[in-house]
Amino acid sequence: MQPRLFHVSEDAGIGRFTPRPVPSPDTGVSGLAVWAVAESHLANYLLPRDCPRICFRAGLLTSIADEELFLGRADQVIAFERAWLDRVRTTGLTLYEMPGADFEEVMPEAGYWISRSTVSPVDIVRVGDLLDALEGAGAEVRVIDDFWSLAEAVATSTLQISIIRKRNAQPRSG
Repeated sequence: MQPRLFHVSEDAGIGRFTPRPVPSPDTGVSGLAVWAVAESHLANYLLPRDCPRICFRAGLLTSIADEELFLGRADQVIAFERAWLDRVRTTGLTLYEMPGADFEEVMPEAGYWISRSTVSPVDIVRVGDLLDALEGAGAEVRVIDDFWSLAEAVATSTLQISIIRKRNAQPRSG
């Protein structure tokens, strides 16, 4: 069964989504596409667009030691820099639910789906309290002072990870 799909934006006035150039060559996708994320990975996008974040959860190959070290009791963690906390508290987002039949899955581990045609959302929901939305999506929020040490640690773990907008993180100290 296909999951619910969403496009998340700070722009509340999008009526139709037109395919655009792929934003990153890391995806393995080329050409024009409309992007959506599966509901299972929606928490990764419930922050301001440019906010650098580290998202992780257990996967099929995650070791018990990594679960204990990084997750504790959490099912998934969304960590972002303390410098972004005020912006997270004041930014609103719009969740555009997309028509699943128009999309194909391209990166299952990241929850990414694409459409090659223009798409109109089937539902639109405004989210004002992002911290509450993250909690409601089942994520434990961690506000961190050192982005790079956590990013490097989870990158060498057995966790499922997604590090988003790391180019916007504060420079490494030292």
